Amino acid sequence: MQTIKLNNGVEMPQLGYGVFQVSPDEAERCVADALSVGYRMIDTAQAYRNEEGVGRAIRQSGVPREEVFVVDKIWMSNYEGDAPMQSIDESLRKLGTDYIDLMLLHQPFGDRYNAYRALERALEAGKVRAIGVSNFYPDHLIDLCHFMDVVPAVNQVETHVFFQQVEARKYMDELGVRHMSWGPLAEGKNGFFTNETLAAIGAKHGKTGPQVALRYLLQRGVIVIPKSVRKERMEQNLQLFDFELTNDEMAEILKLDTARPLIMPSHHDPEITKMFMGFVPR
Repeated sequence: MQTIKLNNGVEMPQLGYGVFQVSPDEAERCVADALSVGYRMIDTAQAYRNEEGVGRAIRQSGVPREEVFVVDKIWMSNYEGDAPMQSIDESLRKLGTDYIDLMLLHQPFGDRYNAYRALERALEAGKVRAIGVSNFYPDHLIDLCHFMDVVPAVNQVETHVFFQQVEARKYMDELGVRHMSWGPLAEGKNGFFTNETLAAIGAKHGKTGPQVALRYLLQRGVIVIPKSVRKERMEQNLQLFDFELTNDEMAEILKLDTARPLIMPSHHDPEITKMFMGFVPR
């Protein structure tokens, strides 16, 4: 599996399996299938409520723990006071592991400064191997880096061919933060699975349009975590390293970018902020 080196020297697989919207009942089976076909990075979160199933699948897989890179996220309701560290300990318990490879703040709302300082302490204590953020826009990321001692290793944001985060990526690169995609298959929106540009390029390589879309992100240095509950699709999403897109093909796919979020509305929308405030203790 191709790896990406983070800013603290830790290496993580560039391609992993995400369990967003995988029910707690299904998580164990799905992660077991993912590990059996070759995935070695699993992305979960406290808010997904499936950490226990993820942990059971990893323990029962027969794959050594040190060969599975686990990504987890602290939810906003756990940002205040001592809650961030307590929630990390609870995630460790649910996962049944002594450490988490990469722990992120899930959203930029609430007391993100307090929560990130807890991540720094967890890193120093060896409870996590690397720390980062998720859904942070460039202004959020620049602000956090100014006040914290440890630069986030990763920023996980909505990224797919229709929203390529070109401008945001400039700031991530400037700060030394790796770009990680959630929703790399665009959740099938905007005609993703039937897109003519992707399908035409795929036909030249004997690949599907979704495989082309994932390969495009990999060639841009993006970490991706495609999700499927079907084992055969999991296998297809792994078959990305036996072909390479040309510069012309990369340029064609760049034209698909709308520079606007497709799955989650802008975090700068006041109504979205009001919604997220419902998760933050007063």
